[in-house]
Amino acid sequence: MNESAYRVETTSRLAQWRIDSLASCTFRKSDPFRIGKWNWYLSTEKSSGLIIRLYPEISHLTRDSPPVASFIIRVVSSAGERKTLSHPEVKDQTLRSNHDFVWAVESPLTGKFIIEVEFRDLKTASKLGEDPCSIWYQGFRQNRTDNTALEVLGRMLSESIHTDITINAIDGPIGAHRAVLVTRSPVFRSMFSHDLKEKELSTIDISDMTIDSCKAFLNYIYGNIEHEEFLAHRLALLIAADKYEVSDLKDACHESLLEDIDTSNVLERLQFSFLYQLPKLKASCMSYLITFGKIFDIRDDLNVFIQSANRDLIAEVFHEALAAWKGF
Repeated sequence: MNESAYRVETTSRLAQWRIDSLASCTFRKSDPFRIGKWNWYLSTEKSSGLIIRLYPEISHLTRDSPPVASFIIRVVSSAGERKTLSHPEVKDQTLRSNHDFVWAVESPLTGKFIIEVEFRDLKTASKLGEDPCSIWYQGFRQNRTDNTALEVLGRMLSESIHTDITINAIDGPIGAHRAVLVTRSPVFRSMFSHDLKEKELSTIDISDMTIDSCKAFLNYIYGNIEHEEFLAHRLALLIAADKYEVSDLKDACHESLLEDIDTSNVLERLQFSFLYQLPKLKASCMSYLITFGKIFDIRDDLNVFIQSANRDLIAEVFHEALAAWKGF
């Protein structure tokens, strides 16, 4: 058996183990693969059907802080017509050993197939009886500097304390502070350094953002944004970050959009990666579609994409697909 037979391919939240055949063995265990902060294994065992197990590597980390996982696991068979068997979604299950998640697949499997795990969330179990905390939210919270200065800035914005600028969004105005804006954005700095209408009228028209998205943008600039608000407005924040040259916000959006690519958003994110020159996001979307075969699962959406997307981008997708499929 070659080494690739045990390798599991991964993206940030998706793992795929390709199995050519189980004819020569009754038990097989994958190589370890990394999702979140844990190493994981998949194993298969032939009986009357097929038993699949998913479990973390046994270590001090899993003993003291076992993962609490929400995921969907599927078996995708390529024998004849592509066929997918799915286990009901698993929600918030603590996994410590190979006994904690076992799936007995009763349908017979022949030829090549893929075992696929799509993680929806991973949390760390608390030793103090608190609710488990998502590992994908922790980094955002830790990067916020919750000091007195930021709290004061946040209050100045939320309570409209001595605002001297009015920002007109699509559906309403917001008060802000010229000094904060020019410090965070070279575009805003230029507006108020020259004799433009923004300087004369003390207003900025942002006619491509709703008031909620605009508030999220300002909350980021003022260091006062919450993670849930950031997630809800990521695409609008990306557009604003690019337009007003807030480079750290653009980087934060880029990294965040990499974390939860799935079939419902991959084509939209691929287009954003092309428009806003986000190479890592583009590579991840391409890999998700082509390497992980998700292009077969979104045929209706792909047809809409072909009708509306940039021609160069469409050509690149098909070039990547043809190059990949030549290897099969």
